[in-house]
Amino acid sequence: MGRIMVGSKVAFTLLVTVAITIPCLKAGIAEFDDFLKAQADEAHKLALESYVPQPEEVTEELNLHVHLALNNGTVRRALREGKRKASEKCEATNPIDTCWRCKEDWANDRFRLAKCVKGFGRRATGGLGGPIYVVTDNSDEDMVEPKPGTLRYGAVQPGPLWIIFERSMIITLKQELMISSNKTIDGRGANVQIKGGAGLTMQFVSNVIIHGIRIKKIVSKEGGMIRDSHNHVGQRTRSDGDAISVFGASNIWIDHISLSDSEDGLIDVIQGSTAITISNCHMTKHNDVMLFGASDTYTGDKIMQITVAFNHFGQGLIQRMPRCRWGFVHVLNNDYTHWIMYAIGGSSSPTILSQGNRFIAPDNNSAKLITHRDYATPEVWKNWQWQSEMDLFMNGAKFIPSGAPIQMTYKKSLIMKPRDGSHVSRLTRNAGALNCKVGKPC
Repeated sequence: MGRIMVGSKVAFTLLVTVAITIPCLKAGIAEFDDFLKAQADEAHKLALESYVPQPEEVTEELNLHVHLALNNGTVRRALREGKRKASEKCEATNPIDTCWRCKEDWANDRFRLAKCVKGFGRRATGGLGGPIYVVTDNSDEDMVEPKPGTLRYGAVQPGPLWIIFERSMIITLKQELMISSNKTIDGRGANVQIKGGAGLTMQFVSNVIIHGIRIKKIVSKEGGMIRDSHNHVGQRTRSDGDAISVFGASNIWIDHISLSDSEDGLIDVIQGSTAITISNCHMTKHNDVMLFGASDTYTGDKIMQITVAFNHFGQGLIQRMPRCRWGFVHVLNNDYTHWIMYAIGGSSSPTILSQGNRFIAPDNNSAKLITHRDYATPEVWKNWQWQSEMDLFMNGAKFIPSGAPIQMTYKKSLIMKPRDGSHVSRLTRNAGALNCKVGKPC
C-alpha cells in the first residue's frame, strides 16, 4: 500500500517551484505595488519554512495530546467540579483548553495562551512578548489613519502586540480589517462582536492568533484606501464578505470563535497559506462554511496544511466543513450535528485524514453522505487519499474513503492513537467564544 508522498525531496522541490510565482488571485488588491510584492515574497518564504514534509508526525503528536487530555488530572478535576453549582463549574476537556483554562489568574497570565496551540498551527505565538494594547473605542471611521484605541489601530501596529478589550462591545467594520504579523486578538473577559460590517483579513502575514470573539452577519464592502501595516496603505477592491480570510499567510491559530451568517465564507484559507489550526469554534447558520484552496489551477496550495479540531458544526449549516483543494487537512474530534448537503468535500486531490469525529446525518435520505468530490470521475478520485479512522457515524451517515492508506505509526509507549468519536461531545463541549470573567476560572 502506498505511503503519502508529500515528504519526498522531489515533491517538496516541485512545491517550491510551482508556488514561487506571485499569487494569481489578488485578494482585493487593486494595485500590487512593490511593497506588497516584497511582502508576498517574504510571506511565501515563511510558508515554505512552516511546511512539514511529513505531516503525519504532526497529526500523531496531536493524537497523543488528545489522549492525555482525556486522562490527566485536570480533566478529572473538572468533572468532579461539575458536581458544584453551575456558576462555579469549569471544564477543560481537550488538550488545548487544559493548557490554560480553569485558572483564576488567566487574566494576569494572558500570554500563557500562546503556548497552547496544537496541530499544524503549533508555532503560532501571536503577540507573545509584545505589549498589551487595550481596545477602548468600538468605532471604525478612518481606514488610513486609524484612531488610537480602536481595533484597527492595534491590528496594524509594528511588532508583536497582544490586543484585548476594555469592555464588551459591538464593532462594525467599515472595511475589511487588515491584521499585520505577530498579533493576538484576545476577546477573553468581554463579549466582543464583529457584526454587521466587513470581516477579518490576514494577507501575506505570519504568526497571528484570533481568540474568543464572535463574528456574525459579515457583508461585502466596496473597498478603497486601507492601511494594512504601520508603513503601508493600499487600494483595496471590493471584499468578498468572508468572516475570516487567510490569504498567503502562515502560522495562524483561530480558536474559540463563534461564527455565523456571513455573506460569503466563514473561514477561507487560500493562496499558499499553511501551518493553520482552527480549533474550538462554533459555527451556525451558514451555507459555505470553510473553503481551503480557492482554485483547481493554483497548485501553490499543495503546501497547505491545516488542522481542524474540537469544533462544533451546528444548526443551519449547509456544506463545506471544509471544502478542500490540494494540501493536507487533519479533521480531528469535531462534532458534526448538522448539515444539509454534505460535510466534507473537495477537488484537486487533497489529502483528508478524518479521525474521531462524530457525524450525525440529516433525516433527508439524499444527504446521508459525509463526503463530496467535485470535478472528477470515480476513476480519478479513487486515488485521492481520504481516510476515516475511529469516526462515529449516526443516523445513517456514511464516509466514502479513497486512495492508499495514510500510514500512521502509533508508538504504544506514548499511547498515540486518537480518541474515537464517542468522546466528541466532551471534547467540544465548550466550543465557541467563552464567557470568561476576570478573577474567576474561565
